[in-house]
Amino acid sequence: MRVITTTTELASAVSVLEQSDFVTVDTEFIRETTFWPELCLIQMAAPGVTALVDPLAAGLDLAPFFGLMANENVTKVFHAARQDIEIIHHLGGLIPHPVFDTQVAAMVCGFGDSVSYDQLVQKITGAHIDKSSRFTDWRHRPLSEKQLTYALADVTHLIDVYKRLADELEREKRRHWLKEEMDILTSPETYDPAPEDAWKRLKMRVRKPQELAVLQAVATWRELEAREKNVPRGRIIKDDAIYEIAQQQPRDSATLARLRTIPKGWERSATATALLEVVNEALDIPKEELPRLPKAVQAPEGSSAAAELLKVLLRQVAEKEGVAAKVLASSEDLDRIAAEGEEADVPAMHGWRRAVFGELAAKLVRGEIALKFDRRKIAVFELG
Repeated sequence: MRVITTTTELASAVSVLEQSDFVTVDTEFIRETTFWPELCLIQMAAPGVTALVDPLAAGLDLAPFFGLMANENVTKVFHAARQDIEIIHHLGGLIPHPVFDTQVAAMVCGFGDSVSYDQLVQKITGAHIDKSSRFTDWRHRPLSEKQLTYALADVTHLIDVYKRLADELEREKRRHWLKEEMDILTSPETYDPAPEDAWKRLKMRVRKPQELAVLQAVATWRELEAREKNVPRGRIIKDDAIYEIAQQQPRDSATLARLRTIPKGWERSATATALLEVVNEALDIPKEELPRLPKAVQAPEGSSAAAELLKVLLRQVAEKEGVAAKVLASSEDLDRIAAEGEEADVPAMHGWRRAVFGELAAKLVRGEIALKFDRRKIAVFELG
């Protein structure tokens, strides 16, 4: 199977692909030992044409590929697009547009929550995908015919999947549902997290403003170090160590060495010295400038039971509309609606989700509708 290894070949393939109004795209990458994913293979297809691109080939310029990703006249079709888009954004400095994510579309069309690619292919086309090459080290060269065949199947079957889902969205008048999701997926904010917000990924195990200041500072420092050195965050310092440092607040290497989460001898490293500088800066923040602890929202009494009732309503609406419950509302959405009513600022209370589920949820909270058994099924009925 022929693999593109030169810029000229890539430009030629792109010129053919961009004649179609859509192109299916997938990438193979490795990121176990790096912060940024290492792109190892690009697969693309359109009706009657396929392309396998080796981004590791010496001298290959991916500019034609990035040009295709930016072409507004060609819809880029992915399955579970986020990591693929992250790679393209990091390497090419752009976000593909327009985008169609078949995993999201499948949820909107009632194929279940986060349906896998091979399951979706089987349901729509009847084809079975050989998954034996799934755990390939895609950096290894040369890639075997079996590996390349497996990789190409990720985009060839996607053509039929896309056509079926696009037709169904059009028929059910749900195209705008998907557009709202794609707007989020293609938002630059999705792929440009600020290092100073890295602490928000951590569990809140601090109880004092000074502890939070240290936690924020160390999390930011780790994020910047991991990006610069291109290693996983845990290679710099693990989450548990950040929690312990925030609570114990070591100012010198001797104190740092006594922490149970710090490897023996690490306190003498240059990295540890840089860390201690960050910790000391955080500890020297004036009291009046310390960050405020996020307020814990106290759920009203009975809201837990109310959330359970909302779950029943969610399942009922999802079954009636033929859409995955997960795409309508998350558990957190339901908890917030139960506690805050229709004022809850959650996705379920905005856009198409509000029209499909949120309005009914608000009515249930206000006591305007109720649920009942009707011939062994749950039914919604008006009160008053």
